[in-house]
Parts: sequence; structure tokens; C-alpha cells
Amino acid sequence: MIRPHPTTRRPVMMLRRLAVTAIGLTLLAAGMTATPAAAAPGGKAATTGSFVDNTPVPGGFASWSELLGLQQRMNTAAARITKAAERNANSGFAGIVADPTTRHLQVYWKGEPPANLVATTRATVATKVLSAPYSQRELVAAADRLRAKVGNQITTVGPRADGAGLLVGTQDGLLGASALAGVPVTVQTGVAAAPATRWDDSAPWWGGAAWRNTATGGGCSTGFGVYQGGVTRVLSAAHCANINVLATDPTGQTIGTVGTRNVGTDTLLLNGSGGGRVFNNSTNAAGQVVSEFNNQVIGATASQVGNWVCTSGAYSGTRCSIQVKARNLCINVRNFGTVCGQVQAENTTRTNAVGQGDSGGPVEIVNAANTLQVWATGTNTAIDDTNTSVACTGYVPTGRVCAWRFYYEDIFSGMAGVGASGVVLG
Repeated sequence: MIRPHPTTRRPVMMLRRLAVTAIGLTLLAAGMTATPAAAAPGGKAATTGSFVDNTPVPGGFASWSELLGLQQRMNTAAARITKAAERNANSGFAGIVADPTTRHLQVYWKGEPPANLVATTRATVATKVLSAPYSQRELVAAADRLRAKVGNQITTVGPRADGAGLLVGTQDGLLGASALAGVPVTVQTGVAAAPATRWDDSAPWWGGAAWRNTATGGGCSTGFGVYQGGVTRVLSAAHCANINVLATDPTGQTIGTVGTRNVGTDTLLLNGSGGGRVFNNSTNAAGQVVSEFNNQVIGATASQVGNWVCTSGAYSGTRCSIQVKARNLCINVRNFGTVCGQVQAENTTRTNAVGQGDSGGPVEIVNAANTLQVWATGTNTAIDDTNTSVACTGYVPTGRVCAWRFYYEDIFSGMAGVGASGVVLG
């Protein structure tokens, strides 16, 4: 089992690593009352900094702005294609890979895509249309069949972006997976998932700050500010607390109670005033926090396979060099249940992406036109703590479990799950 830090209490949602009856991913709530290794500034002054400047730029780009500019054009085109596909029940749309390091948006389609849609896309960004054996609708149906047949023998399941079949995560493999699903299956073995401030925030509450479950003493991270019925709320992870539980910051200041909660999307809303900024920080080569600041949220965007994203959990702090590997997944979190609308991502440096305590924290895409601004793209849910565990970094580098592979809830799916209509802008 994952043992708690000897000076802290274990929260209700911390999960057993060696459970014998359930297989799944580990949620990221932390049972910690430790103070951070580096103190975060108090007050609500808007202090802005860039957290990608000290991160190497992949793919031979001259700057992050250049890479993110191409990624943003790819994502705009991808959103247009996805919406068009959703309007047609017989669409052959299979998936998209929007990896800017390839210099081409890769669109996978079963059959011939609409010529006008392809022409419009190519006018926006260089595009390759590639043949796929299955449509996304066919693969989603196959994923549902497989989940119904094998249950918690699988950890994750969802369509591959290239339409070639399903991506399935398991602890020890799954014999006959393709026959059970009726489509080809790519099996990842040794996949398990575990539940994932800053430390003295105040209203309106910003993303990436620490909050406490007063019923259990467990620690999680605030997500983006969102609107529900015209009122601002604070998004976070459902596994962090139950309905009506009071949430406070680490100093004891009341944030609000859990007013809305959806296990199926692993999202909840705290009935506190949500703001339009998110905490971030720069780090040194060892992953230690150098300086902390906050950044303006300018909107929400879906992350595509191949995209580069950053996380901002209260415990690990800001982590970048992270690339999306799959989306539209359903994951089986042991002792919690099935969560859909999930994105799989990996730190390409094989260092910490997120860890315990980062649950509910923001996943963000940096704005290409202004790297001091961010787009909301998700909230942290779980880590693969079996094969991808690494040393923790950030504000609390010891006494936790961290990993380079993790899962987060898509921002639009997460908001829909709790009846939120949009993110609060800074």
C-alpha cells in the first residue's frame, strides 16, 4: 500500500497500491498537513511571469511562442473538424494528432472526408489526411463493449487518435482483448492509477492553490474558476471530498462547501468565489521552486493528441515538457469508479508531471501570442503509480508519490459534469 507520511493523516480517498480485488489508477489527493518547502507569497497582487522560458523547446523551434503559435492554429482547425464530425451521425472521423513538432495536422478519417472541410483546414494549417480503418464512433462503441465484458480488469480504455483500434491500459495484460472488443487493441501493461497552493490564497480563489478537506485532513488543489448559473465557483476533483464538506485553505480560511459533485467526470465545485487567474512558478534544473507568480486565464480549449501542456498543482508546482498521448479515455480508478472524458499525458523528460496533492489542479496551455497568459484545458485526476513513479519536485518534494504519466479531465467534459457554463477570465 502507499504509506502516508509519518507525521500526517491519510485521507479517505488515498488508495491501496496492492489492492487484490480492484485494478485501477491512483487518485492524487494527499493526506498532508506539511508546509511547503518554498513559501508562496500572500495577498492578491497580480504578479505575472513566464514559466516556460527555462524549459527547453522541443522540435527545433526557435521559441515556445513559435511552437505554441503553430499548436494554436492546429487546435483551432481540430476544433472545427470535430464539431463538423459531431453534426453527422455517419461521419467517418477517427481522430486528430496535433503535434506541432511534426509541422502537419494529421487528420484520420474512415472513407473520404468532406472536401470543403479539408480545404478549409488546409487554408489554416498544413494538413495531412490519413486513412483510418475505424471511425471514432465505432471505437467508442467497441470501448463500451469491452468495459461491459471485462470491468475492472482494465485500467483505461479509449479510441486511438489514428483510428487503428483501442488503447487499453491494464496491470498484467488482457488475453483476447481484440476478440472481446471486436477491434484491434493496443495493450499497455503495468498501468495503475492513484488520486493526485498555493498555500495562503484568498477570495476570489485562483487555480493551483492548496485546499483542505476538513472532514479528513486530506489536501488537494483548486482548479480554474468557472461559472455555474451566473455565479463563480471553484473547480476541483470529485475524489477530494463529498457533498457539503467544508473546504479551507492551509491557514484555515474558509473557501466554501462542496456544492456540486460528479464522480463520472471526477469534478466538483466549491461554493467559493472563483477568480480568473492561476498560480504558476519557475523552477531550476532540479525542479525546485525559484519564484512564484500568477497568470491570466483567457479562455478554455480542448487539448489534442500531440499537444504540449503544463500542470500547476499546489504540491508539485508548475510542470511543463508534457505531451498529450491520448484523449476520450475512460479510466478505472480503484476504489473510486470509472471516470470518462480523460486525457493521458506524459512528461517527455521522464521527471515528475504531477503527484499526490495535485488533484483538481489546473492543466493549462500557454498562449502563443503572450506566454504570460494561459488557456484552461483540464483538471488533474490520477497518476500511473506502477511503472512511471519518479521523485517528486516542487513545494513538497518528499513524503508523496509522483509520476511522469498522468490523467486529467478534459475541461469541457469536466465543466459539463457539474453544470458549469464557462471559465472565469482574468
